[in-house]
Amino acid sequence: MTVYAQPGTDGSDIEVKSRYGHYIGGEWVDPIKGGYFENISPVNGKPFTEVGRGTPEDIEAAIDAARNAADARGRTSTTERSNILLKIADRMEANLEQLAVIETWDNGKAVRETLNADMPLAIDHFRYFAGALRAREGGISEIDENTIAYHFHEPLGVVGQIIPWNFPILMAVWKLAPALAAGNAVVLKPAEQTPWSILKLMELIGDLLPAGVLNVVNGFGVEAGKPLASSSRIRKIAFTGETTTGRLIMQYASENIIPVTLELGGKSPNIFFDDVVAEKDAFYDKALEGFTMFALNRARSAPVRRALVQRSMYSDFVPDAIARVEAITQGNPLDVSTMMGARASNDQLEKILSYLDIGKQEGAKVLTGGERNVLEGDLAGGYYVQPTVFEGDNSMRIFRRGDLRPGRLADQLRRRVRRPQDRQRHSLRPRRRPVDPRRLARLPRRQGDPGRSRLDELLPRLPPRTRPSAATSSPASAARTTR
Repeated sequence: MTVYAQPGTDGSDIEVKSRYGHYIGGEWVDPIKGGYFENISPVNGKPFTEVGRGTPEDIEAAIDAARNAADARGRTSTTERSNILLKIADRMEANLEQLAVIETWDNGKAVRETLNADMPLAIDHFRYFAGALRAREGGISEIDENTIAYHFHEPLGVVGQIIPWNFPILMAVWKLAPALAAGNAVVLKPAEQTPWSILKLMELIGDLLPAGVLNVVNGFGVEAGKPLASSSRIRKIAFTGETTTGRLIMQYASENIIPVTLELGGKSPNIFFDDVVAEKDAFYDKALEGFTMFALNRARSAPVRRALVQRSMYSDFVPDAIARVEAITQGNPLDVSTMMGARASNDQLEKILSYLDIGKQEGAKVLTGGERNVLEGDLAGGYYVQPTVFEGDNSMRIFRRGDLRPGRLADQLRRRVRRPQDRQRHSLRPRRRPVDPRRLARLPRRQGDPGRSRLDELLPRLPPRTRPSAATSSPASAARTTR
């Protein structure tokens, strides 16, 4: 199996500079106040470079550069903008392996994820919006014989974007691609835990964009994020992160009456129904894989970290699910055979360990894991936690608390409860895994208001349908039970 060399060491062709400033107006610039902070790799817990510590003055300089570029950028043709996005995608694809290693070193997730998910998806996102842009049209309608209404799509101008630490490059691209496609100029703040990979991306693609169209200011939330979100000189703010910070971002946006896009966290349940265990087939295997998906990226918003298992299948399904979790390979994130990497920061590690302790104190049963995982050699200082499954109920804090927030227990643990009706306040993306398509159709309306939902109907086994006899059924009931 391939094991990539650590960036900046012998055997690696990835350069690591001693310091990185901000990227403003198409140039690398030092922080105005001269402050820097250490960028630590969660792989070994050691600092490997320093990154500029942004302040309101740096944010203002970036907004100045963006405003200078916004007017000309907004007048570029859709063809030109589309072609630039395609060039960005091509250059990223040509350097996919390097970008994947960079992301792993900065974030700690297993390199097999960044190679096979994060980077390919980021590349595809640029290509998607390059195509969508060319197909976008305005509209015209006749109100009456003397009145015509026409609608053109115009860029907003300068927009702000605040990126989380769980998908540094991919989440940045999710915001950048549509903003750049629409003809906006961007001021982007990476998460202070993972700024380096975005800075390396800018080294790679910065020359493809006109100066000032994309500006990156590093720093902490209060010092750089708040000045960006509360600026009266931007036209929109987009944020991904924890719910409490999201409320503040919305408050800042409301003061200037500008649009805001929020992607916030929650304890998303994975609901397993008894028809899953009817046969030990490929569908059942996929359900076990779904249970274990919490190990992917440790903090992503898509895989859920709370499982609700129907009582009738509990004793059959759970032991198999635990065995699948215990088969997870944890080790050097730069090894392509590693399935689960490190936490993204020491703060996250400490909070996760505190929640492990809280769960035990509340009486939750540890079915597997539950401890810090100290690896050997140079990785001993890395931020690793064993894949963990707690058994408990919804009265326990660890089952209810789970924003997409650095250090929350939801970033690490896989929870399981017996009652499918258990609820909690925030549910980011619940998933349901029944086999019966009729149940799939009924569930969303009966669940209340879970937010965005996903129905997994993988390799479906259709159950036999029971049709009532003509003598005992009404035409209406017969219509409901037949295709």
